[in-house]
Amino acid sequence: MKKLVLLLAFALCSASAIFAQSIYDYTMVDIDGNEVPLSNYKGKVVVIVNTASECGLTPQYKDLQDFYLRYKDRGLVILGFPANNFGGQEPGSDPEIKEFCSAKYAVTFPMFSKISVKEPGKHPLYHYLTEKSYNNTIDAEVTWNFQKFIIDKNGKVVLAVSPRVGIFDDLPRRKIEELLKQ
Repeated sequence: MKKLVLLLAFALCSASAIFAQSIYDYTMVDIDGNEVPLSNYKGKVVVIVNTASECGLTPQYKDLQDFYLRYKDRGLVILGFPANNFGGQEPGSDPEIKEFCSAKYAVTFPMFSKISVKEPGKHPLYHYLTEKSYNNTIDAEVTWNFQKFIIDKNGKVVLAVSPRVGIFDDLPRRKIEELLKQ
């Protein structure tokens, strides 16, 4: 019976990813445990990034925060999703992650509860972000912490940005500026 329930739950999660038209079809849990419909971000350019506190790329939090402060009044939001999929580099609980981000990097952009961005247990939002069969735009497997997905004002995936490419680099910055003007 337990296996049947798990199988049914997996099928429902997979089905939600298949039928999603945009990121707005997902409701996520924020770092404080509150449900947040991603439809709250309709009309904004969204950057979704999987984060980790003990990674060589963790200093990207500073640039992400600076970028957010620079562009948030023009319609940008950055959404951080802690994930422990790469080398156990995000072992903390949600309260520990929140405290780290606040104390070390003064993060004010929305942070969410820790999820899995890869199998096993890949969250349906990340199926949508990474699989062309779901998002109708790109296949972009998450390769490491701090991979960024740029989402247009209609909630559609536009671009995946390598973890090693910073948010201020030409490609993501120009694409975001272009989308903010639309």
